[in-house]
Amino acid sequence: METCLSRVWGHAGRSADMLVDGGVGGIRENTEVIGMKSFWSALPTEGRWLLSTVAIQTLGRGMTLPFTIIYLHEVRGFDLGFSGALMSLIAITGLVVTGPGGTLIDRFGARRVLIVGLLSMIAGCTLLAYATHPAVATVAVVLIGVNFGVSWPGFNALIASVVDGEVRQQYFGVNFALVNLGIGVGGIIGGFFVDVTDPSTFTTIFLIDAATSLIPLALLLGPLRHVRTQPDPDPDVAVEGGYRQILRRPAVLWMTLLTFFSVFIGYGQIEAGFPAYARQIAQVSTAVVGISFAVNTAVIVLLQFAVLRLINGRRRTRVMQVMALIWAVSWVMLGAAGLLPDSVTAAIAVIAFMGVFAFGETMMQPTIPAIYNDLATDRTRGRYNALNSAAFQGGAILGPLVAGVLLGAGVSGWFIALMVAGSLAVGVLAFVLERVLPTSANGSVDVHRTDDVERTSPV
Repeated sequence: METCLSRVWGHAGRSADMLVDGGVGGIRENTEVIGMKSFWSALPTEGRWLLSTVAIQTLGRGMTLPFTIIYLHEVRGFDLGFSGALMSLIAITGLVVTGPGGTLIDRFGARRVLIVGLLSMIAGCTLLAYATHPAVATVAVVLIGVNFGVSWPGFNALIASVVDGEVRQQYFGVNFALVNLGIGVGGIIGGFFVDVTDPSTFTTIFLIDAATSLIPLALLLGPLRHVRTQPDPDPDVAVEGGYRQILRRPAVLWMTLLTFFSVFIGYGQIEAGFPAYARQIAQVSTAVVGISFAVNTAVIVLLQFAVLRLINGRRRTRVMQVMALIWAVSWVMLGAAGLLPDSVTAAIAVIAFMGVFAFGETMMQPTIPAIYNDLATDRTRGRYNALNSAAFQGGAILGPLVAGVLLGAGVSGWFIALMVAGSLAVGVLAFVLERVLPTSANGSVDVHRTDDVERTSPV
């Protein structure tokens, strides 16, 4: 699942170098993993199960991700604005269920919540495959949104209960690379397979998307059925606060805002704004859109380990500032594609956009999850993951909606300008976050900086 990003999980009172709880083999905090071979060797069996199936799980998602809004608008004939609203509805539903989902994960464990979410995903993709009426499409995207709302915090908590220590950030990056490998390969297949004049081709890819969700379902019912994500009740530990208390921490608040804006100008546009702009403004083919996603994947797979080495020991907020600048440049490149529509130059610019954007992604994915993890406690991991997911879903709600309105109104120049400005705003937020973020959560080896910036009690 593209939301399968790792999170911290342990027991209160244990030192940082203790193994994870629950009977699952863990990795010690002071372990440093550099190469893929040593990384794989350091993983427990459950971690290998999760990682080895990621690319296959996301293959179906990759086949539908670039083409969902194209399917809704060009195949089913829905208005572009309405199609963008349907894309946003996925995130709206996810946002609604994320809060309760995080609480349920902390109370009952991730496995049970994830099973419900995956069944919802299978039903939603199957319905969407045959959605010739707006009401059917609406029900379908709501079901998909339910899965998105619980899968992010659920899989994060599940992975974090298996993987611990310094290897965790490596896991973030490797998992992200494999997710994009599946999405990229799926994008290539989808780009050459789908045909806007043949609705059955789109029906097929959505059914494949539903089928690939059976893989994580089988893992939860089989090899991972004994993995626990919730700690045992402890009468000596005070009851943790709710979401309001967590958000009172300045670092959490600013981190949530940064995540929201990152997704708004990032992933919220990759599913809607980018393909719509590429098709309607740059006027490139669906094959070019599919190839651009493949390039995105190639950049991530080839560069992720190099980037992990580069950012190791550096402040994560500084990494986010560099990412923001890279994304601003990428949006300028996409804007240039619209100046020469239906041309080879436009196709090259569209593909180049995704390559440069992917470089920024390799910096974002290992850092944001790590910050949330290091701020969380063992008994609030589900809720911290839910906050991360809520910020993500919030950006995903606004992103497609704004893209649909601006591009539907024919003001593509303002759309690009907004994306560039939003990218620069992320850099500013990262600067502000650095002033309130503890060094231990910022990934910095700067021993001269203290952690007294947190003026509220940690939750």
